[in-house]
Amino acid sequence: MNGASEEDFETKEEDFEIKKAPPKQKSWLYQHTVVLAWQFLRLKWILRRTYKKASREPLRENKVVFLEKNGDEISDNYSLIYEELKKDKRWDIHVHYLRFNSTRARHRIHKEKEFLEDAATAAFIVLNDSFDLQGIIKKRKGQKIMNTWHACGAFKRFGYATADKGFGGNTKQLQKYPLHPSSYDLVTVSSKEIEWAYVSAMGLEDCRQAVKGMGVSRTDVFFDDAFVKGAVDGFLIDHPSAMGKKVMLYAPTFRGFVREAYTPDAIDIGSFYERFHDEWVMVFKYHPFSKNRAHIEERYRDFAFDLTDVPIERLLPVADICISDYSSLIYEYSLFERPMIFFAYDLDEYFDFRGFFYDYEELSPGDVVKTNGELMESVGRVTGDGYDIKIVKDFKEKFMGGCDGKATERIMESFFGKACS
Repeated sequence: MNGASEEDFETKEEDFEIKKAPPKQKSWLYQHTVVLAWQFLRLKWILRRTYKKASREPLRENKVVFLEKNGDEISDNYSLIYEELKKDKRWDIHVHYLRFNSTRARHRIHKEKEFLEDAATAAFIVLNDSFDLQGIIKKRKGQKIMNTWHACGAFKRFGYATADKGFGGNTKQLQKYPLHPSSYDLVTVSSKEIEWAYVSAMGLEDCRQAVKGMGVSRTDVFFDDAFVKGAVDGFLIDHPSAMGKKVMLYAPTFRGFVREAYTPDAIDIGSFYERFHDEWVMVFKYHPFSKNRAHIEERYRDFAFDLTDVPIERLLPVADICISDYSSLIYEYSLFERPMIFFAYDLDEYFDFRGFFYDYEELSPGDVVKTNGELMESVGRVTGDGYDIKIVKDFKEKFMGGCDGKATERIMESFFGKACS
C-alpha cells in the first residue's frame, strides 16, 4: 500500500460499500442522569470531605478569603473593601477565581477544592453571589461570613425566590444542595426596604438579622467627584464624536440561562440614528454573561458604541438617560437622579420565566414601553422641560437609602469590627 493516496482509500470504500455508522447520540435521560450523579458526587462526597478535613486545622485570625465565581479579577463588589484591607499589613488576604463560566468541570473542581481548603481556616470569608459550592461551608466557631451581593435593590427574582420557575431549580433540589453557607454574619443590601426580599431569596429566615440595609460598598465611587469627572472626561477622550452631545445608555440584562445567556436585539439602531444623531450618541452596555452582541453597522459607529467591555460604574456617570429592562443597574443609576425608560418588549415572557419582587410597572421609575416607536417617543418626552424627576428621587430614597458614599466604612466596621481599627 506504499504510495496510496487518500483518494485511493475513498474509492475502495465506495467499491465495497463500506458505510461508517454515525455516532450514537446519548439520550436526554442518560445525560440528565450523568449530570445528577456528578452533582451528587461533587457536592456530597468530594467537596464535602475536602471542607470537613480542612476544618480540623485551627482558624487563622487575620486571614480573609474572597471568592470570585465568574471573574478573573477583584470585582467592584469587593474592590473598596479589598483596598481598605490591603492598607493594613496585618491582614493575610487570599482571592480565589473560579472562572465558573469559562472553565471545564474537571478543572473547576480543583479550584473549588483549593477554595474550600483555604476558606476552612479563614477567620473571615467574603462572598458576593449564590452558588452550590458555598452551601458546603459550615460556619466554624470564631469564623465570620459576609455576602456583599453583586446587585443593588430587589428587582428580578433570584435564588430561592425563583424555585419552581423556569429560571430556578426546584425546591427539593435547592434544599438538597444549598446555595449559601450554614449562616451569615452580614449580608449587605442597598436599603432597609428590601431586606425582606434577600431573606427570602437567600433562604435566611433563621438568621434574618444578618441582612442589613447599610448600603452597597461599590456605590461609594458615585459620591466621589473626582471619579465621576474622570469617567466623563475619559469617555469624551475615547469618543470625540460625543463632544457637545447627550448620551443615551442602553443597558439590558441577559436573556435565558446563565450558561447560554444571550443579548436582546430588539433595538432598531437605524431608526434611532435618523431621529437622534444630531443631538445624541448611543452607548450599548450588554450583560457580561451574554454570548452575543448586536451588530452596529459601520455607518452608525460615530453615533452608536458597544462599550460592553467598559465597567458599568464608568458608564453610569456619563449617561444623560438610561434605557434598561429588568436590570438592577437602575438602582445605581437612580443615585444620579436622571431619567430612565424601560424597554420591556418581552415582559410577559420574562415574568413567567423569572418573576419580580415588586409589581414591575408600579416599581419602574419611568415609562414602560414595548416598541421602538414608543421608546423613541419616550426619549423625546422625558428629556423635555416638562419632565418631573421626582419619581426617580422617590425611587432612590426607597431602594437606595443606605447608599450615601460611606457604605464601605460601615461595612468594614460591622464585619471586621475592632480587628480592622
